[in-house]
Amino acid sequence: MPDANILITSGEPAGVGPDIIAAIDPARFDARLVIIGDFALLAARAAALGSDIEFIEYGEQPVSNRQIEVIHQPLAQPCLPGHLDSANAEYVLQLLERACRACLSGEFDAMVTAPVQKEIINRAGIDFSGHTEYLADICEVPKPVMLLLAASLRVALVTTHLPLRGVADAISEQAITEVVEILDRDLRDRFAIPNPLIKVCGLNPHAGENGYLGREEIEIIIPALQALRASGVNLDGPYPADTLFTEAMLQDADAVLAMYHDQGLPVLKYVGFHNAVNTTLGLPIIRTSVDHGTALDLAGSNKARPDSLFAAIDSAILQARNLQANASGA
Repeated sequence: MPDANILITSGEPAGVGPDIIAAIDPARFDARLVIIGDFALLAARAAALGSDIEFIEYGEQPVSNRQIEVIHQPLAQPCLPGHLDSANAEYVLQLLERACRACLSGEFDAMVTAPVQKEIINRAGIDFSGHTEYLADICEVPKPVMLLLAASLRVALVTTHLPLRGVADAISEQAITEVVEILDRDLRDRFAIPNPLIKVCGLNPHAGENGYLGREEIEIIIPALQALRASGVNLDGPYPADTLFTEAMLQDADAVLAMYHDQGLPVLKYVGFHNAVNTTLGLPIIRTSVDHGTALDLAGSNKARPDSLFAAIDSAILQARNLQANASGA
């Protein structure tokens, strides 16, 4: 019997979430996979795409390797591929909350999320900035950390979904310290790296060039890193981002800490866009996600690639097993 129970949310119903779920081969994964979403939607999309996957009710024992369990969460309104409807915004959030609470209770070992459309949720009058922040609120965690994975590259972020104008004001010694401590701990516990080396980007071009291009490195980043080193964290920097993201500099790095979203993620997505994974550190649960959007123009077309979903499932299983091994003292 597989030792990891993984719950997969189906995401925005008008997007490619149901498409990539229909491409899952349950036999490929040594884990129990369960989907949460509207049963009829998932079945209809799979049939329209020619998938032979068979959805069965949650708790019903699969009798073939093409069956996968579904926790039914009903849509508010019927949905067509590519056509957003704000009436279903609450449905999307219900998927996330139900999945998160199922992981908090121990019913599932990890959750994997298909993409959502922030715009349509906000258009429905719900303040929503993203999965990361929403799940952190449910878990009552003040500081989640976004970590992106592609091939051997891991990139964590000090700030996430902020306008560029607000990034510098959000960089503080406290913010850097909190993120590095979570990153260091979870690289050890979830990724089984005993003494991870974290390399840190500066904020400004040339890492400030000794204050000529900005003083954040001198006044904030360097003092924070010095204190963290003194506490035993293995890290280097700050480095200019344009030289840190080179093969020679990354060879011995277990993770890179970027100061803001578009400093680190363009490089990571260039390295492995179709296989990139987003995972949220600092939560009491494991959450991984595809690292792409809802791709409304591809929904229902049979052109959406499921690679990122498969990589996210693999990462969820890996993290769950590492935590299980830690808990058992293995």
